[in-house]
Amino acid sequence: MDVTREDSMLTALELVAPGSPLRLALEHIIAARTGALVVIGDEENVDSLSNGGFEINAPFTPQRLFELAKMDGAILLSTDAACIRRANVHLMPNPALPTSETGMRHRTAERVSRQTEALVISVSQRREVVSLYQQGRCVTLEKIDVIIAKANQALQTLERYRNRLDEVFEHLTALEFEDLVTFGDVAVVVQRMEMFRRVAREVNRHVIELGTEGRLVRLQADELAAGCDEEYQMLARDYVRDPGPRKGSTVLTRMGALTHDQLLDSSAIAVAFGYGSKADADELHVRPRGYRLLHHISALPTSVMNRLVERFGSLPGLLEATDEELDAIDGVGTRRAHAVADGLRRMRERVVL
Repeated sequence: MDVTREDSMLTALELVAPGSPLRLALEHIIAARTGALVVIGDEENVDSLSNGGFEINAPFTPQRLFELAKMDGAILLSTDAACIRRANVHLMPNPALPTSETGMRHRTAERVSRQTEALVISVSQRREVVSLYQQGRCVTLEKIDVIIAKANQALQTLERYRNRLDEVFEHLTALEFEDLVTFGDVAVVVQRMEMFRRVAREVNRHVIELGTEGRLVRLQADELAAGCDEEYQMLARDYVRDPGPRKGSTVLTRMGALTHDQLLDSSAIAVAFGYGSKADADELHVRPRGYRLLHHISALPTSVMNRLVERFGSLPGLLEATDEELDAIDGVGTRRAHAVADGLRRMRERVVL
């Protein structure tokens, strides 16, 4: 997945989400069956493809854009869409650029998006459809009720994934306390976490598309996703082969780049974690460093957590440490030493196999 392109399109969808000034203008254009071609940003390159028209340089308002759309030609907006720069512009992109569109307005829109970094919005006069073009990619705006239905379905999937994710995390925790973890056990949790995150991104896209209509969906999604990113980060730090300070984030980036098929292959996960493509990676005995479980102990600063892991090396080492040994670590003290020992003991009792 091209994360940069995806983020760019999400920004575009947010710009035209229900409740935004630009969406209001587009709704006026559709209601009047006028049609329009609006180009936002990349001013220098867009101007090089422009001919004719006239300068406007006026603050954007929905009514102004609606009135200007009654004329032929494109309307050019500033990068932040706060200013209407020009109107009645004839765009002349390279005709040799490939396009899958048939209508003249949409063909122009796709080609301009391929030749520049601009967001191009095409409103079909006949079909009453709004299409967004960016870097040659096209997204068609859907009706609110359709998006809400998709968002609710995705939320249900997200809830099921969260329940299963909690189960595999609890099982992993039990194995960690017994020092019985294999990389295959870690891979199962990673697979579930990545599936959860990918569905969460889909829900987030629906929330952005819904704009002001998506508040309830956002609240439900935020509740389901609470704490997951931190848990995943700590898991990566626990099991990445190289314990460098930034290796955990590197692992998450590698995992995010895997395709769905690669994600189901535990050897690909082993490579992402730095273990190489070993055929027996699933059976490899691994020990957590203890970051994830220490993260669940309240009032434990990250700096202190790092020093505990550096001193004891692994979760088994932490479990064997006495209160006096914990107290001796810089920044721990008697109160935190007791909190660490007691917190780990309580977690162990909760997940006894």
